[in-house]
Amino acid sequence: MLSVVIRSRNEGRFIGYCLQSITDFVGNPEIFLVDNESTDETIRIVNRFEYHDITKLHISKDDYTPGRALNLGIKQCTEDYVMILSAHCEIIKFNFDRMKSQLDESKVGALWGKQTPIWDGKKISRRYMWSNFGDESQTNYWCESEDRHFFHNAFSIFKREHLREFPFDEHYSGKEDRYWANDQIEKGFDILYDSTHEVKHHYTPVGATWMGTG
Repeated sequence: MLSVVIRSRNEGRFIGYCLQSITDFVGNPEIFLVDNESTDETIRIVNRFEYHDITKLHISKDDYTPGRALNLGIKQCTEDYVMILSAHCEIIKFNFDRMKSQLDESKVGALWGKQTPIWDGKKISRRYMWSNFGDESQTNYWCESEDRHFFHNAFSIFKREHLREFPFDEHYSGKEDRYWANDQIEKGFDILYDSTHEVKHHYTPVGATWMGTG
């Protein structure tokens, strides 16, 4: 089965959509919510999903980095596969058996799916970072604008033991996913992009992904 790790800080607007989509497409996996001192309705909404096995972990603003928060959740996971899902992402396509067969290939380090950007309920044009989420599935996708391999962990899946062996770097303040993926490829692992797994990535002013988008 699957473990799910979600980072959150003041994600009350969309965390319910995120959790309900897990119910719809994954069932009832163990979920680890790593919360960074939310002051809005995030925790109250999470508590309404009482039929889920949700463990709430806490990280302070002083201790927070994206990699550190993810590693904190990953260390608690007990299932063979780990999904990292943004608190403002909503799964709309996911095939567990396909995912499992892809990750069970010996040299695959991670799988990332398509993200469709949604701003106030409307799909927006695929400019900037979003142009990397095309319809063509690829291995070790190269991003021309960043001049490196691209990977985005807002909707990504791994073998648990692989993440335990190769955790995220906890020193980066952002783009820890790109640094991790490029290091993996240098080590000889493949990073798969599969557009048949898909989420809606909702706009939120607290999400760094949306900087410079309009």
